[in-house]
Amino acid sequence: MAKTLIYKFGGASVKDSTAVRNLTEILRNRLRNSMVIVVSAMGKITNSLEEILSLKISNKDFSENSAKIKDFHFQICKELFPENHTVFAQLDNLFFQLNKDLERTLTRENYDEFYDRIVSFGELISSKIVAEFLCHQGLIVLWQDAREVIHTNSDFRFAKIDWAKTRKSCQSIWKPMLENFPILTQGFIGSDDKKRTTTLGREGSDFTAAILSTSLDAGSVTIWKDVPGVLNADPKIFPNTKKFEELGYREAAEMTYFGASVIHPKTIKPLANAGIPLFVKSFLDPEASGTKIHENAPVHSIPTIVLKRDQILVSFKVTDFTFIEEQHIHTIYEQLKSLKLRVNMLQLSAISVSLVIDSQLFKLENLLDKLKDQFEIRYNEGLELLTVLHPRMDEISTLQEGYEVLLEQATRNTFQAVRRKS
Repeated sequence: MAKTLIYKFGGASVKDSTAVRNLTEILRNRLRNSMVIVVSAMGKITNSLEEILSLKISNKDFSENSAKIKDFHFQICKELFPENHTVFAQLDNLFFQLNKDLERTLTRENYDEFYDRIVSFGELISSKIVAEFLCHQGLIVLWQDAREVIHTNSDFRFAKIDWAKTRKSCQSIWKPMLENFPILTQGFIGSDDKKRTTTLGREGSDFTAAILSTSLDAGSVTIWKDVPGVLNADPKIFPNTKKFEELGYREAAEMTYFGASVIHPKTIKPLANAGIPLFVKSFLDPEASGTKIHENAPVHSIPTIVLKRDQILVSFKVTDFTFIEEQHIHTIYEQLKSLKLRVNMLQLSAISVSLVIDSQLFKLENLLDKLKDQFEIRYNEGLELLTVLHPRMDEISTLQEGYEVLLEQATRNTFQAVRRKS
């Protein structure tokens, strides 16, 4: 049997009926047995489901938001299927389940578990639509629930993979199926030992593709994006971007660590360990070369710019006229770990620790509440974190024009600045 191929299609590649038809054409001459297709939620549906959760936790009415999500998906189906197609009944069932789940009690204590249960519907619904349309077009695929093979702990919203159990399920359940049919499944979701839905972190569908590739001993992974490959900056923000034809695993991992949105940060490590190449290609130009990420790629030195928005700068200052010691840092990091908050930038002074984190609902106030008795805490919200790898220092001032810089630091290979519009 030929090596399994993994294709991953993100939200932009299934954002409407035209996009679903385009995905179908990409697969028309590529689909074969021993292929797994991973799809994300359609367009910005994850954001829309998060908005519902935000309204629910605030005891506000979300019925209009819920109705809009249903209408959005049904409109896509009306443009893709005849009116008597079974997909409409399948979607009715999924939205019935979603609304039943939304009737449950939501509190701060169960927010993360509730989040995973609700937000996973984006992937379940989109994968049903795409699988049914492929079959409707004569491209037969098996729809499979990723939660049956991707096993995790119960760390909701940032679940950790049980690699041994996941591999065993993939080999025993999916491998035999793949001898006869391609499989279409969901990104981003898994399940814990109690069969509760978990998610792998925002934008985690890339990671799903990497998990499945190593568990199925795949030959390659291809991520289909709305860009021509991996670029040295986001073309929507920065002009004159350059595409990498090839990237080494280490260089790609460094880019994702600092927040490059083209690939999820956890994707590279399992692929590098298994020596599985990763291709990033454009669904708008599927015949173009894209970018190949593999072991033996040349090292680059061109500046690579990464911009993370919606950042919070928090400073912890000791209050008893002592200096910052290891114990202070340990205390802060213990709380960050318990709240599942990742530090995007850290700077120490004699009397304070300053760090940059992503904005997440409730997380900042929980952090402040846990540490307010030990530190004097100040923070700024709504910031940007600019990271430049292989910086040319004469170009940094141009990037900073029109911004107030709150914090910056530089090493031999990296420049970072926390900033806001002047």
